[in-house]
Amino acid sequence: MTMPRTRSFVQVDVFCTSPYSGNPVAVVLDGTDLTDEEMQRLARWTNLSETTFVLPPTAPEADYRLRIFTPRGELPFAGHPTLGSARAWLDGGGTPRDADRIVQECAAGLVTVRRGGDTLAFAAPPRVREGALDDEYLHRITAAFGITRDRVVAHQWVDNGPGWAVLQLPTAGEVLALEPDLSLIPDAMVGAFGAHPDGHPHRFEMRTFAPAADVPEDPACGSMNAAVGQWLTSTGAAPSSYRVSQGARLGRAASIEITADPDGTVWVSGAATICIRGTITL
Repeated sequence: MTMPRTRSFVQVDVFCTSPYSGNPVAVVLDGTDLTDEEMQRLARWTNLSETTFVLPPTAPEADYRLRIFTPRGELPFAGHPTLGSARAWLDGGGTPRDADRIVQECAAGLVTVRRGGDTLAFAAPPRVREGALDDEYLHRITAAFGITRDRVVAHQWVDNGPGWAVLQLPTAGEVLALEPDLSLIPDAMVGAFGAHPDGHPHRFEMRTFAPAADVPEDPACGSMNAAVGQWLTSTGAAPSSYRVSQGARLGRAASIEITADPDGTVWVSGAATICIRGTITL
């Protein structure tokens, strides 16, 4: 157990230009000397989908190292904490080696974050698992979602660390209507998305459910959107640039932009606004 001391602490709202309607992340700007147990205890206490801790990098290319915790455990990578922590690090006086980009070190490896006006974008990390879901797991998810198999347009592992799987439904309306029974899939990390009608400012509606991380529904999920973006843009199922809305069922209004470069790199971008600045004793 470390001796408690005062550390800089911020809370950042990610993927929304109107504060308090995106997905918040708690960021401790100096996690030096904290134990795993102390980090996990704070993550349980904040009770946000993720709490992060900024540390000195161990990789020479990185600007900082990040550890990411859900209320239940540590993640190798997560999207909205990556953007929120980058914003917090910059606001706290961090200076990247390259003025236009930040290199974050995390358990999944090095993640590039580029700056563009009021938004930040991270390069989607490689998927560690992909391909169609097996029939048994697909049946468990559709049962939990309360839908029949014929309502599933497509399904895929989109796992870039957290363990995500996803179902595509015919419409955004069907996604918004889901009332999942997560007790049927307590160890799942799963999402659903469907298309909005033509003329809507967003192409898809996304919902993500993470009972395995003690997060029943995530208001805006960068990691799932990153991997779904890799899947859809690489197969031609979506254009190289599109926007996703998320969080409506939770009273949020997140907006996530997906852009695929000609070389196949997928960028996930959105606003990141600091809403709380202060100190925390840990």
